[in-house]
Amino acid sequence: MIAHVTRRGLLSGLGLGLGALTLGLDLSAAPQRSTATVHAAFDPSVFIHVATDNTIQLVCHRSEMGQGIRSTWVYLFADEMDADVETITLVQADGDAAYGDQNTDGSSSIRRRYTELRRFAATARRALLEAAASQWRVKPESLTVKDSMVSHAASKRSATFGELAVAAAKAKLPPPARVTLKEKKDLRYIGKEIPMADAPLFATGKAAYAADVRLDGMLVAVIARPPVLGATLMAVDDSAAKKIPGVKQIVRMPPASEPYAFKPWGGVAVLADNTWAAMRGRAALELTWASSPHGSYDSAAYKQSMAAAVQKPGEERRNKGDAEAALKAASTMVERDYYVPHLLHTPMEPPAATARMVNGGLEVWACTQNPQTATTSAAEAAGVKPEDVVVHVTFLGGAFGRKSKGDFVAEAAFLAKTTGKPVRVQWTREDDIQHDYFNAVSMQRFTAGLDAGGKVTAWRHRTAFPPIASTFSAGADTPSERDLQQGVLDLALAVPNVRAEAVSASAHVRIGWLRSVYNIFHGFGVGSFIDELATAKKQDPRDTWLELIGPARQMSLSDLGIKGLSNYGASLKDHPVDAGRLKGVIERVTAEAKWSQRGPRALGLAAHRSFLAYVATVVSVKKVGSKVAVDEVWVTIDAGTVVNPDRARAQMEGSVIFGMNLALHGGVEFAKGMPTASNFHDLKLLRIGDAPRKIHVTLVDSDRPPSGVGEPGVPPVAPALANAFFALEGKRLRDLPFGRAFGMS
Repeated sequence: MIAHVTRRGLLSGLGLGLGALTLGLDLSAAPQRSTATVHAAFDPSVFIHVATDNTIQLVCHRSEMGQGIRSTWVYLFADEMDADVETITLVQADGDAAYGDQNTDGSSSIRRRYTELRRFAATARRALLEAAASQWRVKPESLTVKDSMVSHAASKRSATFGELAVAAAKAKLPPPARVTLKEKKDLRYIGKEIPMADAPLFATGKAAYAADVRLDGMLVAVIARPPVLGATLMAVDDSAAKKIPGVKQIVRMPPASEPYAFKPWGGVAVLADNTWAAMRGRAALELTWASSPHGSYDSAAYKQSMAAAVQKPGEERRNKGDAEAALKAASTMVERDYYVPHLLHTPMEPPAATARMVNGGLEVWACTQNPQTATTSAAEAAGVKPEDVVVHVTFLGGAFGRKSKGDFVAEAAFLAKTTGKPVRVQWTREDDIQHDYFNAVSMQRFTAGLDAGGKVTAWRHRTAFPPIASTFSAGADTPSERDLQQGVLDLALAVPNVRAEAVSASAHVRIGWLRSVYNIFHGFGVGSFIDELATAKKQDPRDTWLELIGPARQMSLSDLGIKGLSNYGASLKDHPVDAGRLKGVIERVTAEAKWSQRGPRALGLAAHRSFLAYVATVVSVKKVGSKVAVDEVWVTIDAGTVVNPDRARAQMEGSVIFGMNLALHGGVEFAKGMPTASNFHDLKLLRIGDAPRKIHVTLVDSDRPPSGVGEPGVPPVAPALANAFFALEGKRLRDLPFGRAFGMS
């Protein structure tokens, strides 16, 4: 069981920092401090601290947003260290370069550091064991370790980690040659069911989020930001706003300029005693904005221009054989376009950050996915050195990539510096929707050539979308290799002639990564087009998928027709493009869904490789009155070694809901440079009544290195849903969102 403290008590006990969680037994308060400098009797790494009272502090340098990384962290370390989880206290890391990359993004928390983290724990275990061996003058091999205790069976001696901590600290850490990781059969927790220790806090409302931070003398700020990207403020009449009870100050924000990166948008901040007064004050402002070059941005017109652009050749990015010649020689040519609009993050918790100046430095509390980026953003905005900024990470009420940007933290830092008071910047839902870092709008054209026997002999893929690089480099309009690794360059095909082209597209909004990023629209296009090829070939879609992928094999760069692949930052040796694994998840999921015995059931299939994982999805739909309802969904993921199966399954279930929402209701249109939606009254979300009756998740058992699980479940959902709709209604859905076709408008 977990004993609870009140939210106010938790914050007070922590000096308003984020708390330490004692797994299994208790919630305890830790004094405010920079966690990189936590010291105990034995500090074998910045992540592990062993005290003489036999308690262990583990530092989690990743952000918790419901994915369960904090619980996974504890059991991963405890397993390799042979530590008693009841003695472990988890401390949430502040932003600090000592921890390495802290960005909880890209499905990377485990996949990038799994072996390294286990080695830290194994080193600590070995050091404690050798300390005991030295004291007892026995061979280390004669000792055993279990539940934070080192024992020598022959002499019946034992000592706790705490009793050995001082001696271990005095000795040199064991060299890598003396440290070995456990074999799979000896693991107690990794790959097993791990409890989510933070769940009671989430369920009971006791978790501390960014909006819960309270400081003495704190003001709450809401900001009237430019309605159009790049618009500048011409005039302000704040006389009515100043009359609102509770309003204390009105501050003009610095105007933003390209590249926008993580800078504040600009505008006018209203600071008040409370959020409601600040919101009322903002509503009373009379603002005059200058025009912006993005003021004519219109989604309908832009869609037409992108459709025209993909009709022409783009920059060659993948080339194997001669696709153009093969298309000319084809007996049949199939060509289709697919469109996905800008997509929103809309996390449950809108962004919020609190900042205060302390002795010439800056202290920040924020729901950030990337405390190091938050640190640099805050430092720049407040005009202080990054080393003089401390960022405390609160729980995140969802994020999906939005909170890895530091703009809202920079706003709080600027206002704290300007006013000399603690300031919490609170975004509203309207702010969140209208000033998001939007996922890129995209248009894709797929062209395939079939010979007289129906075999696909040529595959050409043109993709147009404004790249994320436009946010960091003014005028950037061409997708990079890193953009195209997401479902274009790493698509396993057994087609003899393959060509992929990138088409330029200018950005008129801030573009940012969203859960699964460009895999969303590339997965939609690929998954939908393969289903359309199956129709053209008069073949079962499953058979078309397997035929196009070809035999099980690990594909070289020359096999793919590319010169290089950033591969999500991983080596191709450890994580090759594996056609066998992609085929494997398709075969597994269709077996689970009884695809071959589907009879009158309307099923849709899609699969995708992203973040080094392989996911296949089958969706079942049926007619319920005038609506098309999603009945069941089957998901199979091959993510290599899975540390926490429960959380992996939860991520797949969440991906289904997230992906369905994007497919049926996602997207925001722009008119005169502004989003046409402002809140949930005109931006529909998936409701519980429209969720699948059942979601089945299968995790492929594997000894391969871990890959991502937070994002890979999203891309196959929309195409599988569209393909199921075609199986039911005989109509193709090529533009997102398609909720109206399902009768959900």
